[in-house]
Amino acid sequence: MTKFPIDLGAYKYLALNPGNATLTAEQRDTLKANIQLCRDAIVFFTATGAARGVGGHTGGPYDTVPEVMILDAFFRGAAEQFVPIFFDEAGHRVATQYLMSALHGDLPAEQLLQYRAAHSHLPGHPELGFTPGVKFSSGRLGHVWPYVNGIAMANPGKVVFCLGSDGSQQEGNDAEAARLAIAQHLNVKLIIDDNDVTIAGHPSKYLPGFTVAKTLEGHGLKILEGDGEDLDDLYSRLCTAVNTPGAIAVINKRPMCPGIAGLEGSTHGHDVISVDLALKYLESRGQTAAVEYLKNIEKPKQTYTFLGASDKWGANRNVFGEAVVNVLSRMSEAERKEKVRVIDSDLEGSCGLKKIHDTYPEVFIPSGIMERGNFSAAAGFGMVKGKQGIFATFSAFLEMCISEITMARLNQSNVLCHFSHAGIDDMADNTCHFGLNNMFADNGLDDRYDTKLYFPADVNQMTACVEAIFSDPGLRFIFSTRSKVPNILDSKGNELFGDGYKFIPGKDEIIREGSQGYIVSFGDALYRSLDAVERLKQEGLDVGLINKPTLNVVDEEAIAKIGKAPFVLVVEAFNRRTGLGSRFGTWLLERGLTPKYAHLGTYKEGCGGLWEQYPHQGIDPVGIIKKVKELVG
Repeated sequence: MTKFPIDLGAYKYLALNPGNATLTAEQRDTLKANIQLCRDAIVFFTATGAARGVGGHTGGPYDTVPEVMILDAFFRGAAEQFVPIFFDEAGHRVATQYLMSALHGDLPAEQLLQYRAAHSHLPGHPELGFTPGVKFSSGRLGHVWPYVNGIAMANPGKVVFCLGSDGSQQEGNDAEAARLAIAQHLNVKLIIDDNDVTIAGHPSKYLPGFTVAKTLEGHGLKILEGDGEDLDDLYSRLCTAVNTPGAIAVINKRPMCPGIAGLEGSTHGHDVISVDLALKYLESRGQTAAVEYLKNIEKPKQTYTFLGASDKWGANRNVFGEAVVNVLSRMSEAERKEKVRVIDSDLEGSCGLKKIHDTYPEVFIPSGIMERGNFSAAAGFGMVKGKQGIFATFSAFLEMCISEITMARLNQSNVLCHFSHAGIDDMADNTCHFGLNNMFADNGLDDRYDTKLYFPADVNQMTACVEAIFSDPGLRFIFSTRSKVPNILDSKGNELFGDGYKFIPGKDEIIREGSQGYIVSFGDALYRSLDAVERLKQEGLDVGLINKPTLNVVDEEAIAKIGKAPFVLVVEAFNRRTGLGSRFGTWLLERGLTPKYAHLGTYKEGCGGLWEQYPHQGIDPVGIIKKVKELVG
């Protein structure tokens, strides 16, 4: 294995006693050297993620190095006082966890060179039991502080740290955690990187009334605020926090990516540093070996040719916004303002809402990382007939909004929801960011207000779907993937959902006929299933393919046809326990239809990387073909 090109052996294992609140000159110099070494390393190995196309979130871990270095020294100098874990509620700062694992000898430094790559066991969020040295799973934003409260209860007399951010502090569960921490006198110390940057903007601009310090002070926490780059002040405040009983917030003001030319203070620092900026930074630091390594990384490519699919690939998550703009363009400005409100949750660039923001800012509300409240606001706007709330976020966050979805249904609201990043494709963030349980959105009773779930297969069908359902009453959920998808072709090589196609809600679609059985699929699993069907036909197995773009409605005509076939195989990227396949077999039996039945879906922890997630779960064409042959016998 290639040697890690930055000498982590230069790290000095400092021991600090928080009872001494002033650094000696030698301690200060050691801390400064450690900070610089670790920041160089973080820029370098996260940039390998940029070079491979798997992303990597450089800014957060880079920012928080000074406090992590001090905590590491505390854990060494006064071990009995602490639970020695770098709990972090901003899970995308995972580079911190991996670097510390390497420095502590749990992980070979060379493994960092495979940051977020498939099968490297270094996914985009920390996962307990998956990566050597990682001591907790972060889940999504704002989930760790409430959990850390319980850690503090289980370790009376010890200090528990929770690294936080101004972004994660926007989540409502942190407010609940704050109240419990104060009420129960928990010895939890929040260390918050307050850099006024999230994915889509600056909290001071889109949430002008919100400040982390005043919010936490209002909950009863003692606030120790200062410059996170002033090492003596930071150290003094951390010592005060440790030596003062109860819940305390150490809030560190700094620009995002301090000292990185071209990124400092920028929202672009939130995600992975570009290779160009990383090279400039590392060159300025004299890290020539790291520069050479970075220059020679080749981005892995998906070389498989999918039969039945066009060579045109498009991003459904972006096309959603374009399709909404097309509908809004047919309204007057006054009509748009009266009838439509679009509410973002700091993900407009990822969920296709930026196109709406740029084109029709009068209906767009940029908001913070507050999925539950933002969904409910959209639902409240859409409570009256003729009004439409539009909401979007990642599919992994749908589970957080279930109660609000029920509330919207009880109030007969009209909400058009776009949940992107559904399934597993291109998800280097791995398991906690898989959008697997999307069928949970359909949690109403049979006689209650209408809910429909849609998962278009390509950009043409996405456009047609939005056009068809935009003005429908009720709750409508449209899903898309992080990955691009190819256009689906008919048996003659023409785009199946192209000119002349009309999307009909609730109708299943025959993609290919087959006499020996049918695969039922949708979304990004459809083109993979189509490839399998085409290859099976070449081998003499006449298998058909059904697209089910409306996930939660039984098409009686289609299921009667499918149910008479020798076998039915449902293929999806959703959770095997909660996805379409968990329902489809029941639908067949309720109608007295008894084909041989099987179901492929996501069933195990992810492997990191991008398209590699599909074969890892056995739902790529190879896995589908294998399962079909088992069914055919």
